Amino acid sequence: MAPESGSPIPHPYWPRDLQIDGYRPNDRPMSEILTFLFSVSGVLLAGTWFLTGRVSGMSTPRRLALCWFMVCTFIHGVIEGWFSFYYPVIPKDQAFLSQLWKEYGKGDSRYMIADNFTVCMETITAVAWGPLSLWTVISFLQNKPYRFVLQLIVSLGQLYGDVLYFYTEYRDGFSHSEMWHPIYFWFYFVFMNALWIVIPSALIIDAWINLSKSQSTADRTRPASKAKRN
Repeated sequence: MAPESGSPIPHPYWPRDLQIDGYRPNDRPMSEILTFLFSVSGVLLAGTWFLTGRVSGMSTPRRLALCWFMVCTFIHGVIEGWFSFYYPVIPKDQAFLSQLWKEYGKGDSRYMIADNFTVCMETITAVAWGPLSLWTVISFLQNKPYRFVLQLIVSLGQLYGDVLYFYTEYRDGFSHSEMWHPIYFWFYFVFMNALWIVIPSALIIDAWINLSKSQSTADRTRPASKAKRN
């Protein structure tokens, strides 16, 4: 039986009475969508790991950090970039990346209703942190003096955005997901986003330590330079 005129279109999102105009269900299974996401991420991880192995003297933790930034380039620039461009039509669109977002929306339906916060946050993330993540990788491969500055800026931006992401949903009472669902709540919403709190926090500390060492060295050499000029 077709839904009565004016009644919400059936969908898998929360809250259950959420109205999503023009919604069309995915015609691709969850397994296909997740396989794509993790396969591309895996290829980028493996490729970056191989590339960094050709750089003399680069430690294992640094190589892992660059693998992270390369995956961030893909996630921020491509996947979140797609959302920032196509958020008005994603609920009714059947393009592959739109279906990816419709699948993820089961863990956070704010992406299905073009919530102001998610649109603004994802647009900034795509425009700023995507390209800067790639620049961070390049700067470490080329041993640029500003490499830890980039690492600090990108990681601070990621951490700040993710804290706001969780906090705004907390203030909404976690109403945009099925609470405690093992996949949609714990895996999609909690785990996949918690990565952008744990890893950037560690990279902020790493950048702090390395920049502080550089400043200490500069402070020690400055008086000697002045004495030499005098």
